[in-house]
Amino acid sequence: MASRTRAWTRIDFDRDGKQVGTFNFNHSVHRSAYGVVQVPLAVIKHGRGPTVLLMAGNHGDEYEGQLALTRLIRTLDPGRVQGRLILLPMANAPAAKAGTRTSPLDGGNLNRVFPGDPGGTPTEQIAFFIGDVLMPLADVCCDLHSGGSSLEYLPAVMVQVVGDPEKDRRAMAAGRAFGYSFTVILPWGGPSGKAMDAAAGRGIIWVGGEFGGEGRVTPAYVGLLDDGIAGLLDHLDVVKDPKPRSATPTRLVTAGGPERIVYAAEAGVMEPVAKLGADVKPGDVAAIMHCPEIPDREPVTYRFEAPGVVLARRAMGRVEPGDCLYETFVDYVGPLA
Repeated sequence: MASRTRAWTRIDFDRDGKQVGTFNFNHSVHRSAYGVVQVPLAVIKHGRGPTVLLMAGNHGDEYEGQLALTRLIRTLDPGRVQGRLILLPMANAPAAKAGTRTSPLDGGNLNRVFPGDPGGTPTEQIAFFIGDVLMPLADVCCDLHSGGSSLEYLPAVMVQVVGDPEKDRRAMAAGRAFGYSFTVILPWGGPSGKAMDAAAGRGIIWVGGEFGGEGRVTPAYVGLLDDGIAGLLDHLDVVKDPKPRSATPTRLVTAGGPERIVYAAEAGVMEPVAKLGADVKPGDVAAIMHCPEIPDREPVTYRFEAPGVVLARRAMGRVEPGDCLYETFVDYVGPLA
């Protein structure tokens, strides 16, 4: 069945070789009555093998994946490919150009609007094209994130499990191929507006992860991501990696309840105490909140409510009520361990 998308591309998904272009949709504004939004898109195809959809810039201020995919597009010789790579280095292009989490065109958070709308806002149209045109072509979807401007994440691969033993086994194997110290297990909970749930709804293996953040580029994290992508593509036999690889131990963790996140209750300046990768227990100090506006006021101590391992902390010093200060994960206990 043909897609209802109003977007178009000149890329031929069935043609061998490397094609770099855009997909486009109409966006009429004061300065450009017949203008379009252009989203960078590349396809590298050769031989026979699986199709892997690799996307970054789902949130525009998450840069590590954007750099890793643009480097892969520039440097990968199509002759090394056995299958097809579909690459979106800046999926929410308006947000990525602005360096913001959400789109300046409509305020849309791409990772909250799937399956999108072919006649909706710009962000909804991007989501619809990805979910209705690109995902059906793919066997595996790899969605690369980071903490963006507000958070720093310890690099961790994430794997969605759907309750199908064979699909979950394949997803776990794909996640382990990244070779990271932490693997986050994300059980499918039904439609949520996220890309991973759109993939699950189409029966596609989804892996992703969080790699750095702080609104900047950390070269070590980008290098780690380059290596992780190479491991994934080697595991899938799409691009064999000449570098020898060995099994890397990984700690399996998963999200707990709402008590796993430390939220700010007042405005101030956060002094972080807990380190990334630390195992914490209830009562351990997470951060100290200062109030320079009232310099003689005693700072407020924030503590963890539940045990877990710290994988994310706030990158910005200035805090408002409701901001996430820390995120912890609990050890996974289940059939995939």
